[in-house]
Amino acid sequence: MDLVECVPNVSEGRRQDVVDALAAAIESARGVRLLDRSSDATHNRSVFTLAGSADAVTHSVLSLFDVAIGAIDLRTHAGAHPRLGAVDVVPFIPISGVTMADCVDLARTTAAKVAARFDLPVFLYEEAASTSARRNLADIRRGEFEGLAAKMASPEWTPDFGPSHPHPSAGATVIGARAPLVAFNINLATDRVATAKSIAAAVRQSSGGLPFVKAIGLALDERGLVQVSMNLTNVEQTSIARVFDAVRQEAERRGTTIVESEIVGLVPAAALPPAPERSLQLVGFTEDQVLERRLARETR
Repeated sequence: MDLVECVPNVSEGRRQDVVDALAAAIESARGVRLLDRSSDATHNRSVFTLAGSADAVTHSVLSLFDVAIGAIDLRTHAGAHPRLGAVDVVPFIPISGVTMADCVDLARTTAAKVAARFDLPVFLYEEAASTSARRNLADIRRGEFEGLAAKMASPEWTPDFGPSHPHPSAGATVIGARAPLVAFNINLATDRVATAKSIAAAVRQSSGGLPFVKAIGLALDERGLVQVSMNLTNVEQTSIARVFDAVRQEAERRGTTIVESEIVGLVPAAALPPAPERSLQLVGFTEDQVLERRLARETR
């Protein structure tokens, strides 16, 4: 079976009725399975994982945009996680019967349809990027929604598709193709966001830390904690356990400790160490978050 995975990140994690409407939009496309959904009120963000054929996934993504643009206004949106769009990022990932080149083509054709249908600027990233300066999502998102108009005034930030100015309420979106990744967050026993940012800089690849690790530091104000929020882009080369140990060591150097960790969305079975709840201080994890288990259950 030809199967593409897609993991849209949407800038809404507080209004349950909107999150439910987004999930319903995803599932409205025939042949698509919604494998996972995760919302975080502090981040004010939801992450959906879906799978299906290329055509079915495209229809599902367009339905998602339709609901999100009607329901989300970034002019009044606030959350801990960086964002530049109502639908912030849409990656396509090859699962079976498709190649990365197929997903690059899918990203470009979907981006063109999104731009035309919603009059929305679209930037391509990772394997679909049009230039090396746009491979990294963080570089595209830098400045966020509030700085987007000024950023797009520069010719070097003309979008790949759509108008050369932000959508007034939905900003812009980033669409691309990439390998599977694991979203892994670690919460620390301190309220000093500078500590989380310092640890993030120490462990992320771009600052000379661990290969295949992207990391930022965030404040979880309502809990009085801070978080090192990470994307692990190759867990075969840099394991979750190695990242956990690195953050623990960096935290201890700064006089604090790990409270807990979490995996957002799905994770390949091979990426998990034995007894992850204990070894990673993992909270809220269920077997349904194992990618292979969900695929087997939802696509049979």
